[in-house]
Amino acid sequence: MQIVGYMILLVFYLCYFIKMFQQRKQGIQTDHMGKGKQGIQKKIEIMMKGATIATFIIEILSIYLNTTTFPLIIRIMGIFLGIIGDIVFIASVLTMKDSWRVGVSYEEKTDLITDGIYQISRNPAFLGFNLVYLGMCLMFFNTILLIISLLAMMMFHLQIKYVEEPFLKQEFKEQYLQYYQQVNRYIGKRTGFK
Repeated sequence: MQIVGYMILLVFYLCYFIKMFQQRKQGIQTDHMGKGKQGIQKKIEIMMKGATIATFIIEILSIYLNTTTFPLIIRIMGIFLGIIGDIVFIASVLTMKDSWRVGVSYEEKTDLITDGIYQISRNPAFLGFNLVYLGMCLMFFNTILLIISLLAMMMFHLQIKYVEEPFLKQEFKEQYLQYYQQVNRYIGKRTGFK
């Protein structure tokens, strides 16, 4: 179980850092967390970054200590959620191509990506994070891991709602509004739209 937990995290974070490294080689600044922002947007991004780092540390400790109170079947469900989270995250990063950023960039122009996995989720990278976090909670449950994971997931939601969506509405206007009306924030298409 511990090896599987480490592998899920390894695949997830390798994707993250390999993409960041590739973009850096092309002269693309990937990490924009808290940069060029003020007020609530800056606070959300900084808190989100802190929560993701804290969650990673607690996940590693939980795997190492092999903490859990759940039966094997629940832990196996956690494995599947973690693997699905990896797949969703990788698909989102690959689909974004050079438009992928960590945090919103007001300086760099990117494309609005609406194809691939973005046809069924406006935020598949965050969905991938959430699935991995839930998977880890099921595999290595402890109260601290649950609390920090829920905090990070809440910060992702605030990032989407109060930073990314307002930026995308302002940047892409009607194109984004049409996409917003057709695809759900996390998963699924909305009915009644063509």
